[in-house]
Amino acid sequence: MTPSLLLSTDAVAPRDRAPQWREWIWRHFGGLESDLYGDSDFDGRLSASRAGDVVLTRLEAGRHRVLRTPQMARRDEAGYLKIVAPWQGSAEVEQQGRKARAQAGGWIIYDTTHDYAIDNPAPTEHLIVMLPKRQMAERGVRLDPLMARHVGGASGISRVALETMRNTYLELPAMSETAARGAGELIMQLVQLSLLELAGQGTAVTLKQALRDRIRDHVARHLRDPLLSIEQIAAALNCSKRHLHNAFAEGDLTLASYIQQQRLQACIQELRQAPAAGRSITDIALAWGFSNMSHFARVFREHTGLSPSEFRQAARTGGG
Repeated sequence: MTPSLLLSTDAVAPRDRAPQWREWIWRHFGGLESDLYGDSDFDGRLSASRAGDVVLTRLEAGRHRVLRTPQMARRDEAGYLKIVAPWQGSAEVEQQGRKARAQAGGWIIYDTTHDYAIDNPAPTEHLIVMLPKRQMAERGVRLDPLMARHVGGASGISRVALETMRNTYLELPAMSETAARGAGELIMQLVQLSLLELAGQGTAVTLKQALRDRIRDHVARHLRDPLLSIEQIAAALNCSKRHLHNAFAEGDLTLASYIQQQRLQACIQELRQAPAAGRSITDIALAWGFSNMSHFARVFREHTGLSPSEFRQAARTGGG
C-alpha cells in the first residue's frame, strides 16, 4: 500500500507519498532526515505562521522519527532554538548525550546548530516554535547545558510561556503585523525566563528586568499615541500599575518621566532634521504625543536650555 500524505503550509499540498513528506519536512525545518517506523500509511499536516522573528508550526502526523546529522547542522546558516510542545501524543528529544520526553502540558527545547534526534512513537499533534538562537544568546542565558531538557510543567513561568505560545499561534490570523511582532518578542522573553529558572537563576532581578524590557518595547511602539499612559500600559501588559512602577524603581527615571523623555528626544531629533523646517513646532509636538504645548515648551527648555523655536533656529544655522 502506498503511504499517503496531506500537508499544508500557506497552501495545501496534494496527497502523495512519504518522500514528499520528507521533502516538506526538509524544506520547512532546515534539513532533517525522517522515517515512519516502517508504516505503509501516513497522513501529515503542517501549518506555519510567523510572529516577528518567531516561527510557530502546528504539526499533526502519524508516528515518525526525525534526525539532524552533524553535517546538516554545520550547513545550517540560520541557527534556531526549537521547542516541541505536544498538544497530543508525546515526543522524546535526544541531543548532546541527554534525553528528554514531553507530553501535553510540557515542552522541550533543543538547538538546531547541533545534531539531534526526535522520536514521536505515536500519532501526534505538536506545536513547534523556532526562536532565533543569536537573539536568545544575547539575553544572557548559557544555552548549552539547557538543551534537550524538559522545561514545561504544571505551574510557574514555563507554564505561562507554554500558554502564550499556544495562544499566540491560535490568535495570529487576527493579529496585526505590529501585534504579532510584539507577541513574538514576548515569547522570547518568557522562554528566557523559563531557561533562567531551569538554570536556577530565575531571580526577582531577572523578572523585573524582563518586565522593564517589555514596558520599553510597548512605549517605543506607542510613543505617538497621546493616550499612552501608565494605566494603558498596565492593561496592555496585563499587570498592575504597582508592578510597572516597581520595574523602574531602581533607575534614575520614573515610568512617567521615561515616557516624557522618549517623546522629548523624538521631538528634538525631528527638529534637528532639515525636512522638519516645513512643519510647525506644534505639529511635531502633537505628533509625538504631547497634548499641552505650555508643558512641552517648559520641559523642552529644561532639557535643552532653549525654547523649541530657538533650538530649531540653532539647528538651521549649524549650532543645534
